[in-house]
Amino acid sequence: MHSEETVSGTTPWWPGRDVPAQRAIAFGVRAGAFAVVGAAVMDASGVIWRDRVWEGAAFAVAALTILLWTTCDWWPAARPRLWPVLLWSAGAMAVLCGLTSLAANGGPMSLLASIAMSWLGAVLSLRAASAIAAVGAVAIATVGLAYGVGPWGVVGYPLILMLSVFSGRLLRVYRVQAEQSATLLANAEQLRQEHARAAALEERNRIAREIHDVLAHSLGALSVQVQAARAVLTDQANVERAVELLNQAQRMTTDGLTETRRALRALHDNTPPLTEGLAELSAAHQQRHRAPVSLAVTGTPRPLSPDAGLALSRAAQEALVNTAKHAPQQPVDVRLDFEDGRTALTVSNSLAGGMGASGSTLETANGGYGLGGMRERLRLINGSLHAGPVGDRWVVSAEVPQ
Repeated sequence: MHSEETVSGTTPWWPGRDVPAQRAIAFGVRAGAFAVVGAAVMDASGVIWRDRVWEGAAFAVAALTILLWTTCDWWPAARPRLWPVLLWSAGAMAVLCGLTSLAANGGPMSLLASIAMSWLGAVLSLRAASAIAAVGAVAIATVGLAYGVGPWGVVGYPLILMLSVFSGRLLRVYRVQAEQSATLLANAEQLRQEHARAAALEERNRIAREIHDVLAHSLGALSVQVQAARAVLTDQANVERAVELLNQAQRMTTDGLTETRRALRALHDNTPPLTEGLAELSAAHQQRHRAPVSLAVTGTPRPLSPDAGLALSRAAQEALVNTAKHAPQQPVDVRLDFEDGRTALTVSNSLAGGMGASGSTLETANGGYGLGGMRERLRLINGSLHAGPVGDRWVVSAEVPQ
């Protein structure tokens, strides 16, 4: 006899009674059946001594089997040690109780035989359980024919054993499916919690990127404006021009706050069309830094996803801030290309102002790595960003796959 499923190779599959209520019900059914059958069989009169011997042996084996069942139900640690004994005891119970059913008053013993055979059908492979049932059926039929038992004893009791095997298999299938369903539900709940945590983390990262990008752009541009005002005061002693630059810096601060609020709203709402956003950025750069900005759009404009539009807009902001610091008042060309399968942004300016002299291709005006952050943002949506000299111009190019 062998178990069809084991845990760690030693602990057998147990028919779902690791819940106290289930264990109590199982014990009640077995003990109740044992008591009812015992009362019905032992109280009968006119029973010959030979039948009493068979009945006594069957009841002794049944009592031992019920004791082993109860022990394994309530003390799972004992299952690996008691498992072989329990299998043999249950098999003997099924066969002996089936044979005792042939006695004149032994019909109720078939209930105990059925209980034992159903359990064996649940815990053993179908082949092993069927073999035990077949042995019991042959033994019952042979003894029945030898002692002239009627057709029911020769056919009916063996049939009960065989049907008990299949009832045990059905019980096993039901319980295994219930266990699998419980496991799937637990896994689904765990996946839901993991998804919720991942979504929360992604949203936090998105907020962090957005606030960083807005502040980096605003503070970077403000830094350039303050440096220019200081240079006018110290080098040219032009107070009027310095005041003008400081007024522009004040307006830039107000604009930065407005842009921050707009960015926070964009976290929940759709961003404006990319062409409009680039036109606003170009006009603001030209006004603040007195640098000509040309904006060209090629192809047929189409709506982009919020993430793609925002990523290209932030890349343009970073490129313009870099231009204001490293190539002040140099003309800037901004081009947006709507092509099949991709949308590309290019921001370029002359290297005459010293752009790239530091050798760093991703530094921003605030000393951080804003374009590096843009590169990571674009990678998240399968886009790309490149920044560096091309001939006599400094070029920042970004694209998204739509």
